[in-house]
Amino acid sequence: MKNAAAWTIAGTILLAAVPSAAQKKPAPPSIPAPPPAAATENPEAAFAAYQRGYFLTAFREASRRAAQSDPQAMTLLGELYANGFGVNRDDAKAADWYKRAADRGDREGTFALAMLRFEGRGGPRDPDEGAKLLEQAANLGHPAAAYDLGLLYLQGQQFPQDFKRAAELFTVGAKAGNPESQYALATLYKEGRGVAKDENQAMRLMGQAAIAGNLDAIVEFAIAQFNGKGAAKDEAAAAALFLKAARRGSPIAQNRLARILSAGRGMPANPVEAMKWHIVAKASGNGDPDLDAYMGSQKNEDREAAQKAATLWMRTDKKAANP
Repeated sequence: MKNAAAWTIAGTILLAAVPSAAQKKPAPPSIPAPPPAAATENPEAAFAAYQRGYFLTAFREASRRAAQSDPQAMTLLGELYANGFGVNRDDAKAADWYKRAADRGDREGTFALAMLRFEGRGGPRDPDEGAKLLEQAANLGHPAAAYDLGLLYLQGQQFPQDFKRAAELFTVGAKAGNPESQYALATLYKEGRGVAKDENQAMRLMGQAAIAGNLDAIVEFAIAQFNGKGAAKDEAAAAALFLKAARRGSPIAQNRLARILSAGRGMPANPVEAMKWHIVAKASGNGDPDLDAYMGSQKNEDREAAQKAATLWMRTDKKAANP
């Protein structure tokens, strides 16, 4: 069916080897009035209803399609039960529907079931079973499954540590446009693990991941741009990326941005903003003695303005992270 990706769970495994693809799932929209009856005549009405927030209609239509052995409709039912959209949340029912879809070869259902097994939802936590399901989903062409499976090979728990296999899996995800895979593969090229060391290839992938919004890639590509190492030197472009990453909460980017603003390289010097980002970065554990000294040499009123701006930013950022 078309538009399946619009309702796919973006689940991941949280491992320390490289950043996870985990994304915070937005709060479901309020349920609007049912759509016109004619909309339910389309075979894809369940997915269309889901995308528009008509969860009860999505449930009814997915149930009808599932009764006709439609595996993608089964996955959608699993999604509705897993998140409590239009029905009471029920992990056991979610797992059952995902399994039915997986047994029929649906890659989305297989991947979603793998995530439940890793999380221990709908049954006992079973990383080994989760790993097998990830492998099945990856073999079916699921980009996020390929990425997560690559993480397992990097960590060497469910499978023997194998950097070459991890690189192969990250390549699958990277070619499909998965930014986490692009970043992970770039890291392997940069370090020469599992692939031949290639700084140019690493930066090419890093740039792709940065454009796609991977926070770590944005920071690393900005550093490369600013220093002109592995990428064309462009301090203004690097400064813009540092600002973007700083606003998204990267302490490294906040520190680099503070240095840029204090020196006026890549963007105009701004002592108040420089001190503000230094205070913010320092609050996250990224101190900088040179910036401490810089701050000590500034006017009292500028330091006070910077402290006020930093406090306001941190308070606002905390609220945004915990709505």
